[in-house]
Amino acid sequence: MSKKLTIADLLKQKDQLKKKEARKTSLYIDSLDAEITIQEPNRSLCIETLEMVQDEARSEMADPYLVYHSVIEPNLKDSKLQEEFGCVQPTDIVEMLFRPGEISAISGHALQLAGFKDGVRKVDEELKN
Repeated sequence: MSKKLTIADLLKQKDQLKKKEARKTSLYIDSLDAEITIQEPNRSLCIETLEMVQDEARSEMADPYLVYHSVIEPNLKDSKLQEEFGCVQPTDIVEMLFRPGEISAISGHALQLAGFKDGVRKVDEELKN
């Protein structure tokens, strides 16, 4: 059972909350037989990605865009990597390295780190009583 959050609780956690670092996680990629590291996307990146999803002209680029900005190891923004793969747009590297399902899964994990999907859940009134 969960407890009610109080001002006293928030004040105890003040320093921690102020210096909150982006969470990271490692993901195993089948097609590459290796792990990558992703970082929690910041609020503006999440909003930008969600706006892309709603724009018909850009919706299919939303997941690759989020993956490009969330993968920190290996560094997909590395200019040598981009050049060697012949990328025209920086996000081209995402589709060159990962399968379509992997792109979607990586994007989903990044959003999950940012609190989307599992970060908040409704408290069941029956369980409270």
